[in-house]
Amino acid sequence: MPPRHGPDRQILEESAIWPKHHQVYLVLRQQILDGTWGPEAPLPGEMALAAQFGVSRITIRKAMERLTQEGSVERLRGRGTFARRDPGVSPVGASLSGNFENLMALGLKTDVAVIEFGYLRAPADVCAAMQRPEGTVMQRVVRVRSLEGQPFSHLTTWLPEEIGRSFTREDMERISLLRLIERSGHRVQSARQTISARLATPDVARLLQIEPGEALISVNRTVSDAEGRPVERIFGLYRPDTYEHETSFERSADEATRVWNT
Repeated sequence: MPPRHGPDRQILEESAIWPKHHQVYLVLRQQILDGTWGPEAPLPGEMALAAQFGVSRITIRKAMERLTQEGSVERLRGRGTFARRDPGVSPVGASLSGNFENLMALGLKTDVAVIEFGYLRAPADVCAAMQRPEGTVMQRVVRVRSLEGQPFSHLTTWLPEEIGRSFTREDMERISLLRLIERSGHRVQSARQTISARLATPDVARLLQIEPGEALISVNRTVSDAEGRPVERIFGLYRPDTYEHETSFERSADEATRVWNT
């Protein structure tokens, strides 16, 4: 049975920044990932989908062509179009709230490409987070991390200049940044972060091999050492189709509070 959207129609945003065929593609891809369309029964035909989304058959055809090219669907002559969610493709699976040892292990399992590396005056918000005077020069690095050739994160980091000068661009391509920070004499102890969502700008989309305007998980984190001094400010953008955020909860021991602790 096809999913129902209001009165049997998926309403697309006329004012969206991407064309309708891309909106259809995003919705269908998400439905495939969610298991709405399984591999046993074919998806509705072009005419049915066009009616469901309120668009032309040409729009549906463009969306299906992209889904076919990326392997999300398979067209079988005389049988129809079937969802093909590859069970071998799984999210990176490391928790964004995981401990530092897990994050270091992640650095050993994935590949990193350094896109930008340099020193410049940090923005006011970065200086405030790092507890430095406005206009302080810091190391700024942009990296893209990949797993088995598939990029999944775009990371912009700011480090105090004295820490940044202790390693090279080449070091960042083969050694975890947390290990490099600790090698400089700062034992990483704690971090505070916020998680939200952002749309991919064209430059980020190109590096992550997605379309401009697609949604990304946005993580802003400030890392501090054992003395409580901020040693890193990081802005991370993650592809939600390759990265999961997992958090564990335990009920508070105080029955009166009735809250969950992370």
